Amino acid sequence: MMVARWQIEARFGHKQTVIDALKTWHEEIGSQIGWTADKVRILSGSVGALESSVVTEILIDDLAELSKSWQQLGSIEAHQRWSKDLEPYIVSGTPHWQVFHIV
Repeated sequence: MMVARWQIEARFGHKQTVIDALKTWHEEIGSQIGWTADKVRILSGSVGALESSVVTEILIDDLAELSKSWQQLGSIEAHQRWSKDLEPYIVSGTPHWQVFHIV
């Protein structure tokens, strides 16, 4: 088992907007690729982390599953639209992925 972590930085004053958008994304889009509520959690920066950080963690079996999910996302028009709608609320260049093995 692995955890795929996607982290973005919200623009000042927009963290709740980003969190709400991610929740909606997981319900409407992420669920289409198997990222159901039991496999996902959303975190936000608090102590020892940037307060602007918004992190989504997804439980996956392996890298092949993650690759398949990314391929599926590319074909979902609502995902493309959502990404463009989110852009004004995040710091450009900060979205990134990290993948961890569960030990």
